[in-house]
Amino acid sequence: MFNSDNSEQKSPQKRFLFILGVAMIVIFFALAIAVAFFGDQMNLDSEKFPQKYRIAFSVVLIVYAAIRFFRITRDNRL
Repeated sequence: MFNSDNSEQKSPQKRFLFILGVAMIVIFFALAIAVAFFGDQMNLDSEKFPQKYRIAFSVVLIVYAAIRFFRITRDNRL
């Protein structure tokens, strides 16, 4: 998945940005799961934010997290 044969070491800034990017992917994915499956427990108003919109919002968040994941994996190979 990640290129491990790279002999040069990353700068602290690149390492920090990589960790921040991975953390954001996890946050977006967790938010999508929470909104989709635990919306009622989070007191989301069913009239203002119906179930079909919650599912659609969760799908958008998961797709966005996947795009960010592939961008990080592509940029890490350089």
